[in-house]
Amino acid sequence: MIHHLRVSLYALMLAAAGIPLYIHLPQFASISLGMSLGTVGVILIAIRVIDLVQDPLIGWAIDRWPRAQLLFALLAAAGLAVGFPMLFLLQPGPWVVVQLASVLILLFTAYSLGTILLYGRSATLAIDRAEQGLMTFAAFREGGILAGVILAAIAPAVLVAFGAGALGYPAFGLVLGGLAVFVALVSLPIWRRPVIVGAAPSLSGLGEAGALRLLGLALVNSLPVAITSTLFLFFVEDRLKLPGIAGPLLTLFFFSAGLSVPVWTAISRRLGAKRTLLVSMPMAIAGFIWAAFLGPGDVAAFAIICLAAGAALGAEMLLLPAMFSVALTQAGLQASLAFGIWTFAGKLGLALAAFLVMPLLQWNGFQPGQANSPEALNTLGLAYAVLPCVLKLGALALVLRLPDTFGAGQGALRSQ
Repeated sequence: MIHHLRVSLYALMLAAAGIPLYIHLPQFASISLGMSLGTVGVILIAIRVIDLVQDPLIGWAIDRWPRAQLLFALLAAAGLAVGFPMLFLLQPGPWVVVQLASVLILLFTAYSLGTILLYGRSATLAIDRAEQGLMTFAAFREGGILAGVILAAIAPAVLVAFGAGALGYPAFGLVLGGLAVFVALVSLPIWRRPVIVGAAPSLSGLGEAGALRLLGLALVNSLPVAITSTLFLFFVEDRLKLPGIAGPLLTLFFFSAGLSVPVWTAISRRLGAKRTLLVSMPMAIAGFIWAAFLGPGDVAAFAIICLAAGAALGAEMLLLPAMFSVALTQAGLQASLAFGIWTFAGKLGLALAAFLVMPLLQWNGFQPGQANSPEALNTLGLAYAVLPCVLKLGALALVLRLPDTFGAGQGALRSQ
C-alpha cells in the first residue's frame, strides 16, 4: 500500500503542476501580465512544435537508459521546483513574452519528463504486471492526479483568502515549488525498483498491439477536454458572472472525477474498458451540452453539470492510459517512447484548443474581466459547451471502432 501511495503522491505533484499550465495560465497571462489571448495561443502552439521532437526524445532516453529512472525523476521535480516560482513571479515588461516562453519551455519539459516516466514505467511500478495489476496501479495513479488537480484548482483562492496578493499567483508558484521538493524526497523508493524492459516499439508493432488506434483516440479526445479547461475560468467569471466561484466549481468537478474512479474501475471489470467508455462518453455529452443554455447566476445548474462531466472524465482518465499500457505490456514493447508520443498528443490538443478558440474569442470582441457584448459572450458559450460536445462525438466514433481486446500476444518482459 505504501508503494502505491508514493506513486499517487508523485502523480499528485505532476497534476498540481499541470493544472496551472492548462487552466490558470491564460488568466494569469492576460490579467497579470497584460498579454492578449492571441499571443498566449501563439506561445502555446510554438511550444508544441518543440514538444513534437522533445516528448518522443524524452521517451527514447528513458527507454535507452533504464537504470537512470531515479535521475530522471529528480530532474523532473527539480525543473518544476525552479520553474513555477519563476513563472508566477513574472512582471509585465518589454521582455515578458520571451521570459514567459522560456519559463514555459522549462516547465513543460519537466512536466513531460515526469509524466512520461510515470506512465512509461507502469510495468515496473505496478506490483503485479498482469492486466488487473496494471489497472490497480492506474487507479492509484489517477487518484493521485485528481487529488493534485483539486489542490491546484483551489490553491490560488485559498492563498488569496489568507492574504496573498496578485490573485494568489506568486504564492502559488512558491507552494508548487516546495511541493516538488517534498515529493522528490518522499518518492525516492519507487524509482529504485528493478526496471522491466521490452522490445523497442515500431510502427508495425504499435499497430499490431492496438496502440495506434488508442493514440488517435487520445488526440481526438484531448481536444474537448483542452477547450473546456482553457475556457473554464472565462466561462464561469464572464458568462455566468460568478467571480470567486470558479475555484469551488473546479474542485467539485475534479472531486466528482476522483470519486468516480473506483466506480469506473469496478464497472470496467464487469463490462470491459471499451464498453465502459461507451457508457461514460455519451454521459459526458448529455450532461455537458446544457452548459450552452446557461446564463448569469446559474450556479446550481452548472454545479450539476460539473458533477456529471467530472464523473465522466474519471472513466477516461483511468481507462485510456491503462488500456494503452496494457496493450504495450502484453505486446512486450518498451513503453516510455510510446508514452512520449501519447503525452505529446495530449499537449497538442491543448495547444490546438488555445490556438483556435482564443483568437476566435478575441476576434469576436471577448475580453477577460471586462464588460463584453452579447455576441462575444455567445461565442464564449458556443466555444466552451457546443464545440467540445461535437468533438466528443468524434472520439466516441473512434471508441466504437476499437477491438474489444488489445495486445498482440504476451511478449516477454524481463528485469534489468
